[in-house]
Amino acid sequence: MSFRCAWCLAGGPLDIAYHDTEWGVPEHDDRKLFEGLVLEGAQAGLSWSMILRRREAYRAAFADFDAGRIARFEEVDISRILGDSGVIRNRLKIAATVTNARALLRLLEGFPSFDAYLWRFVDGQPRTNHWTTAAEVPTATAVSRSLSKDLHSRGFRFVGPTIAYAFMQAAGMVNDHVAGCFRWREVQEPGGRE
Repeated sequence: MSFRCAWCLAGGPLDIAYHDTEWGVPEHDDRKLFEGLVLEGAQAGLSWSMILRRREAYRAAFADFDAGRIARFEEVDISRILGDSGVIRNRLKIAATVTNARALLRLLEGFPSFDAYLWRFVDGQPRTNHWTTAAEVPTATAVSRSLSKDLHSRGFRFVGPTIAYAFMQAAGMVNDHVAGCFRWREVQEPGGRE
């Protein structure tokens, strides 16, 4: 018998669609990876449903997550975004997005892509877990702690171990769909990853 991961059912149609089509699918596009990292940081202390409902506003406010453009944002841009009711108006999180864009550009001086940098933490392959209940799924792991520490050392903010792990789950670096979820097997197969 297959079902969906319980976390998506309480949030409504957007959460279910996200679970069924995006969450846990291995992502390799640098812009989408940067977007995911920013949104996971924005979600800290809030619900993922709230972020999903605001994702388009975030894309508009943050230049469709073009790190080169965001890195040039100044205080006037941060003030503009703080006035945007479509995003979470938290100065620290908004400023961290600009900081993270700048950190990403510096990181890319030493790596061919953000994708190449991130996926080396899992040896280039998704790690498939075999959880049977949501209670078994960790909130952080040794790998997410290592990723968090490395990102911090490179100047990234709002990337603690729990945020790093949530990002890894969303980006498909780990498959944390519970084993009975219909997506657990699908995201492992090339045709089910889309």
